[in-house]
Amino acid sequence: MPKVKKQGYEVYLKQIEGISKVASLITSGLYLDELLKLVVKITAEVMNSKVCSLMLLDPEKKELVVKATQSISEAYNKKPNIKLGNGIAGIVAKENKPQCILDIREDERYLNRDIAKKEGLVSLASVPLAVKGRVIGVLNCYTSKKHKFTDTELGLLSVVANQAAVAIENAELDLRARSAEEALLTRKLVERAKDILSQEAKILPSEAYRLLQKKSMDTRKSMREIAEAIILTRDIKSRT
Repeated sequence: MPKVKKQGYEVYLKQIEGISKVASLITSGLYLDELLKLVVKITAEVMNSKVCSLMLLDPEKKELVVKATQSISEAYNKKPNIKLGNGIAGIVAKENKPQCILDIREDERYLNRDIAKKEGLVSLASVPLAVKGRVIGVLNCYTSKKHKFTDTELGLLSVVANQAAVAIENAELDLRARSAEEALLTRKLVERAKDILSQEAKILPSEAYRLLQKKSMDTRKSMREIAEAIILTRDIKSRT
């Protein structure tokens, strides 16, 4: 096989492998932070990108927040949030359409040109992260030299972004489900501890609840921790 064809074939295999890795994250069960770090790592490898970053949309503030990047630059990692519709990423999120910029150092729409110059970032491909037409964030890929992204490259990045968006949505749904379960369990524990305290101290349940709250504030421990301690003490007493 000629060297050029072999290299092209290897790049193709690398891209397919990258898409497969991102697709596998959909049912990985990873926590959101871990998942986001993997997405940017895989995307940077697939796109041969100097810096890849993932921003999620805060729907209440209507701002994009940098959540993951493989950049070690403190200046880049602490970039201010971007309002929906502002900057390149903000436009991508608002219009739900990819944007390619040949040189962000000279494009006035790019809000952090000083950071781009300092970090040696030149060209940018930015694509929306969307689930069923609803934008949840933006995936950005930067190069260190001027690079005109081809339709194939942009299509590849969009495929990765689509897979990543589904994985992120699943992770957030799973997180909300776990949070709901934890909240329900906490309520049950507090109710049980309140009843125990009410019976043992011979006070009204409402008074017992206020005592739990006061103990929580005084000790700077959560209501759940206080409740678990009361229940454990009761269980120990019942066995002796």
